[in-house]
Amino acid sequence: MTRLEVPDTEAMEAFGRELGAMLRAGDLVVLTGPLGAGKTTLTRGIGEGLGIRGPVQSPTFVLARTHPSLIGGAPLVHVDAYRLGSAVELEDLDLDFDGSVVVVEWGAGLLDGVSDSWLEVEIERRVGEVDAPADPAAELDADEPRLIVATGHGPRWARTPFAAGASAGGASAADA
Repeated sequence: MTRLEVPDTEAMEAFGRELGAMLRAGDLVVLTGPLGAGKTTLTRGIGEGLGIRGPVQSPTFVLARTHPSLIGGAPLVHVDAYRLGSAVELEDLDLDFDGSVVVVEWGAGLLDGVSDSWLEVEIERRVGEVDAPADPAAELDADEPRLIVATGHGPRWARTPFAAGASAGGASAADA
């Protein structure tokens, strides 16, 4: 398990780029966190690290977007499972889990049995650590610190800093 303090949006994307550079076809990444936590920002960085065609935007209304690689690597499949009610609905999307890097926002509990290995990334947003904006709606866009806890499950992640049993240090993705 890796714990990482992320001070701002730029650092979130940088962590995503590091993580994306180490991901490969068949990898599944599940992102969890409240609205405005930075799930799509992290995915944007992952896409940059994979060298995919962008832009990476939230697929809330289309549920899934596929971004082909520009460098001959695995495509990125970006899924927003927020509106899905069950794993059956996720299966209906007919995603290429084996030939792609699949990043699923709001996917906790919907991916049982999809893969024997996955990386769970929980993003905690500490609201109120910087001056609150005058407009409450702008609070979702505030560039506040986040805490990332990345836990790897299964054989793919067993010998990495993300392994479920590993210490919770602040290793970078490049160490994996």
